[in-house]
Amino acid sequence: MFTGIITGVGRIAAVHDLGSSLQHGKRLTIEAPAGYLDDVALGDSIALNGACMTVTLLSPSQQQFSIDISAESLDKTTGLTELGPINLEKALRAHDRLGGHIVAGHVDGIGTVSHFAQVGESWELRVNAPRELAKYLAYKGSITVNGVSLTVNRVSDSEAGCEASINLIPHTVESTTLCHLRSGSRVNLEIDLIARYVERMLRADPQQPDRN
Repeated sequence: MFTGIITGVGRIAAVHDLGSSLQHGKRLTIEAPAGYLDDVALGDSIALNGACMTVTLLSPSQQQFSIDISAESLDKTTGLTELGPINLEKALRAHDRLGGHIVAGHVDGIGTVSHFAQVGESWELRVNAPRELAKYLAYKGSITVNGVSLTVNRVSDSEAGCEASINLIPHTVESTTLCHLRSGSRVNLEIDLIARYVERMLRADPQQPDRN
C-alpha cells in the first residue's frame, strides 16, 4: 500500500527488452536520489509513477535499482518505458503517517492532460479521464495522478468521460514530475479505493447468496 506522497524523484536510466515478442515485458534500471535506497531490500515494493513494482536488482553504491515490468502492466500504464524523471514512493509502513490517501499502486486507467497552467501562486491541472472511471470521481474526492495523491476541485462530465480539475500547490509541482506535464500528456490514474468498494456494494444483488 502507498499514500500518494512522493518520496523522491528518480530517473529511468535504461530500458531493456525481456524477450523479442509483444508478450515479453521490459527491465527498467532506475537511478534514485542519494541515500534513497539505504533502507530498501530486494523484493521491496516501490511505486513508479503510481504503478507498484518489485525491486529485482539493487545497487545501493550506484544508487540504482531495477524492476521487471510485464507486458500486461505496460499495456495498462504510460510513461514507464521512457528515459527521464519518474515519481518514486516506497511502500507504506504500519507506523507511517497517512499524509495523502490509501493508494494500492494499481493503475485503473490512463488519462490525458487537457490543461496545465499557472494560476496565481498555484497551478491548475485538468485531466480527461476515461468514461469507465468517471463515476468514481467526485468534488473534493481523491485521485492519484502519476502516483501523486490529489484532490478533485471540479468534475465536468461528457459522453466521452469526464474532466477533473485539480489545484497544485508550488511544493507539489517542485517536488514531483508533474512539472513536466503539458496539454496532451498521458498520465496514470488510480481512483480512490473507498469509491471502488462503495460502487461494488451499491451494485451487489442482496438476493444472491453469500459464496464465502
